[in-house]
Amino acid sequence: MDMPLMPASKMGFGCMRLPLLDENDQASIDIEQFKQMVDAFMEAGNTYFDTAFIYHEGASETALGEALVKRYPRDSFTLATKCLAWAMPDAESAKRCLDVSLERLGTDYVDYYLLHNVGGKRTAKFDEYGMWEFAQQQKAAGKIRYVGFSMHDNAACLEELLSAHPEMDFVQLQVNYLDWNDPHNEAARLMEVTAAHNKPVVIMEPARGGRLCNLPEAAARALEAANPDATQAQWAYRFCWNLPNVLAVLSGMSTLEQTRENVASYAANAPFTTEEQAALDEAVSILRSLAGVPCTACNYCVKGCPSNVQIPQIMELLNLGGMTGDLAFAKDLYSWQAAEGKASSCIQCGLCESMCPQQINIIHQLERAIELYE
Repeated sequence: MDMPLMPASKMGFGCMRLPLLDENDQASIDIEQFKQMVDAFMEAGNTYFDTAFIYHEGASETALGEALVKRYPRDSFTLATKCLAWAMPDAESAKRCLDVSLERLGTDYVDYYLLHNVGGKRTAKFDEYGMWEFAQQQKAAGKIRYVGFSMHDNAACLEELLSAHPEMDFVQLQVNYLDWNDPHNEAARLMEVTAAHNKPVVIMEPARGGRLCNLPEAAARALEAANPDATQAQWAYRFCWNLPNVLAVLSGMSTLEQTRENVASYAANAPFTTEEQAALDEAVSILRSLAGVPCTACNYCVKGCPSNVQIPQIMELLNLGGMTGDLAFAKDLYSWQAAEGKASSCIQCGLCESMCPQQINIIHQLERAIELYE
């Protein structure tokens, strides 16, 4: 299998949070500002653009067609888009997404096509609809250059998916310094699995949805002491830019100013010094100290839960809210990460608590989750 074409740089433009003319209308993209953002990104030598069938209710793809595809030679950039098959009503609708995306983008092929948010019970829909086979057929037909998938899941799930689908060219994963040694998100282990399967990685959420750009004061001070001129975003991106086996690191940009800052940061990128790495380790320790639930994601609590409550995921989101101080962000993640077994499904049988090696008062924590996130 040919390795995917490496973009001109590791800086990726995420088109999930584009500037809007009306904050209450996700489809009202400010196309003139977006064109300026595209120009600043391209002029700095960056080429990778990432969107999806559902971003901005489909308007993200259309805007890319206007701001990028119509204005630049097709071989001067690379396009990635995705199909959220598990949210589609049937196989025909899921497969139609590719042609709709190509029409919106105004191109006859996409460089990187991803099966969007595979993992857990969602994988069954991709299997049922034959999406793995469909993507390979469309690759052979020339509509797709490279096929991959994105996922928000653990290393065991990734190992299972790559073993079942060695034909995948690349994967897109959530990787950042906060999740690196996290027992739930296992970013370091995810990167180890992809390396073992010889699959390059597109990194998403390098700043944890912007949370690592708005750190609690104590964590921020640790970074400032080591490098007072660096922004918090630079710390997050540099961690990912300098990892091996990376195709691109996505940054969801919403303003021209953000775009200019990001491309300047990438131009000045360098690996962490010993002092900077020590400061980052200290900042992570401070953030971890703000996590109030000592869950290690051993999963003993879920083996036999009569209500299939997603206890480890819920504990992780309680900790994320505590570490970042952003409950709204954690609540948004909860709406889909715990959808297969919300805290309110708990019948308080106590089986989980009897199995927990950390002796966590799980029922109480689930009650907190209901109050905070439901």
